[in-house]
Amino acid sequence: MPLKLYIKPTCTTCRNALAKLDACGAEYETVDLFKETPTAEELAELCRKLGVAPREILRSKDPAYDEHDLASGKHSDAQLLALMVKHPGLIQRPIVVKGRKAVLARPIDKLDALID
Repeated sequence: MPLKLYIKPTCTTCRNALAKLDACGAEYETVDLFKETPTAEELAELCRKLGVAPREILRSKDPAYDEHDLASGKHSDAQLLALMVKHPGLIQRPIVVKGRKAVLARPIDKLDALID
């Protein structure tokens, strides 16, 4: 079963994850979060596979984080998911999916859990 990686091609951690998978000979496909942004429902499903709440995959370094006062904790999961769709830079990456499991590959050693 090929892995599915949600990435930003210019992200160093994403590139390192791809290099690790190439070195292992793993089959994978990529989804560019900025060209094929997942829907709120797809992001919610990714969170379920990761076993985390949407807040836990927020990337605080994105300008939209401060712009929308996301540190306040006052946003609902639905609001956070909608903001991630509108501002994909808010999504931590790379997210790697294999079947019903997923990992946020930060650091990339977390990939080991999904590589056969």
